[in-house]
Amino acid sequence: MFRFMHPLRAPHGHPHHHGGPAHHHGHGGPGGHGGPRGRGPKMFDAGAMRYVVLQLIAEKPRHGYEIIKELEQRSGGGYSPSPGAIYPLLAMLLDMGHVSASADGNKKLHTITPEGEAFLAENRQFVDAILARLAEGDEHREGLRSAMHELKHAAIEQARAGNHSPERIEQIRAILRQAVIDINAL
Repeated sequence: MFRFMHPLRAPHGHPHHHGGPAHHHGHGGPGGHGGPRGRGPKMFDAGAMRYVVLQLIAEKPRHGYEIIKELEQRSGGGYSPSPGAIYPLLAMLLDMGHVSASADGNKKLHTITPEGEAFLAENRQFVDAILARLAEGDEHREGLRSAMHELKHAAIEQARAGNHSPERIEQIRAILRQAVIDINAL
């Protein structure tokens, strides 16, 4: 997907950090892609994600789960950050004084602070660029999520059909494996 990095800041807020895939410790599988449950490639580095999450909270106070769902919706379903990426980030924004949190039942409702608003204002051009790229990615993937769901449902329905013999199941597997090979060859 995309890697958004602030042009004036080093990734992860460390001025000595030079980034690159080898420097992303503990962020999913090989090459920093995907999580233990195969969530897909990371769309943002930790620094850029901070801007996006803060912008979402500036739009309206939100719970962590709402932030995850909003990012998934804005990316057309192509990106769903894990709670392990969002909740520590919310704690960091709270520690930085960019958001406040209030109890809302058994959840925390995050609201932007004046310090957070000032931070967004200082970085408006970068924030707008990230959001534009997120929306652009959605436009280019239009229909892809739908096609993936159609494929999934067709495979499940055919596997569940009355004559789900081992041969039929193997045919479905072979078709799916070939689709993976063909897509990866693009």
